[in-house]
Amino acid sequence: MLRDYFSFHIKGNLAYPLLVYGVCFHCAFCSYNPRLTLKQDDALLLYNRNYSHTVLFHQKGSKSLIVGGINQLLHFDVDSRQIVENFTLNPRCVEGSCENVVTVIERFENYTFVCGTNGEQPQCWKLFPRESNHSTEGVDGTGISAHTGSQNVLSLVADGDLYAAAPLYSDGTLLQFRRKAGKRTSVWMYDQWVSEPTFISSFLAQRKNDSLNEKIYVLFREKNSDTSPEADPWISRVARVCKVDEGGPKQLLQNIWTSFLKARLVCGIPRESLYFNRLQDIFIQHADDWRDSRVYALFSSSWNSTAVCIYSLAELDVVFEHSSFKGYSEAIPIPRPGTCVRQSNFIPISTLQIIKDHPEMKDWIQPIQKETPFFTSNKNFTKIAVDRVQASDDNLHNVLLLATGILAFFHLKNKEKNIVHF
Repeated sequence: MLRDYFSFHIKGNLAYPLLVYGVCFHCAFCSYNPRLTLKQDDALLLYNRNYSHTVLFHQKGSKSLIVGGINQLLHFDVDSRQIVENFTLNPRCVEGSCENVVTVIERFENYTFVCGTNGEQPQCWKLFPRESNHSTEGVDGTGISAHTGSQNVLSLVADGDLYAAAPLYSDGTLLQFRRKAGKRTSVWMYDQWVSEPTFISSFLAQRKNDSLNEKIYVLFREKNSDTSPEADPWISRVARVCKVDEGGPKQLLQNIWTSFLKARLVCGIPRESLYFNRLQDIFIQHADDWRDSRVYALFSSSWNSTAVCIYSLAELDVVFEHSSFKGYSEAIPIPRPGTCVRQSNFIPISTLQIIKDHPEMKDWIQPIQKETPFFTSNKNFTKIAVDRVQASDDNLHNVLLLATGILAFFHLKNKEKNIVHF
């Protein structure tokens, strides 16, 4: 009924993203027995196992969806609900868990790149179409996949490179954002830049005719160094690194990001001193001009409420370009820390020293709507997606899709700021 309703009233194909998001909701976020119904050879297949961890991959413009669960990867067509391919990924068990929980699915180079826990011995596979002459290849998944399904993991393929955040060790430690494979050098983070992070999302902001200054943005929350009783134990952050960053010279930050900077994301009601400090999910609405891109961020609070704040990528970048560095009061050297250069191993030591010791911006990043969040609720939302559609009155609408563990909520907002809830 939901699909028919939106298809009838809204121009464009909103039904498809709603369906994809609904599949995501039913597979990954339900605490009751979720159902994913597919068809194969005209016979219904009902997957009724309660997967607490499911990864989905959808390539823009495609009508197929790849779903990774435990020991299995399904590639199916959304329109027909037909399984296109079914891969079995059995773990090589040594000791401990003997499950292979899929944690990463990406389209990398000319194959589908899949990684899993592999019995707590992370492993990745290069999966080629069955009609090709290639065989499935296995590669080491350390630093790309988590060791267990409950550990934090993040992946991104951007401009021919694979970026990942996953703990190096089985106990979940040494979790950091790295460039792991591709055409550029592997680089990683300095250990002291983040404290017990939970990585949420990452993306590349493409700049037409200015690829040198293209940057990777990473959004995460980390442990608050302020341990006072009134302080929230978590702080939400956005960090950025230059896409061309190849690490520093042998003297300092060799094979470590030389452009890493981070800043605090603010979402709250300042006049009431109420802030939503726990970043939960992110959706990026890219624009032709990177400056017009919008970051939709979903936050939760210590009093079990949630909020959505929207950030301008241009305004976000102003903080990185012009803020002073927290804990640093001397003259800022040239080039300014965080500047993208073609040969990062020639950056002066004075600039690299600030990156190493003072990567945090003193100024905080404010949302477009500064006095109050764009949306607040007493429901515990955990996921957000945004679709831009044209309605029958020719007005453009941003549709916010918010998901909890048991409900889906749709928030429709047009340029006249009229709001409809479903």
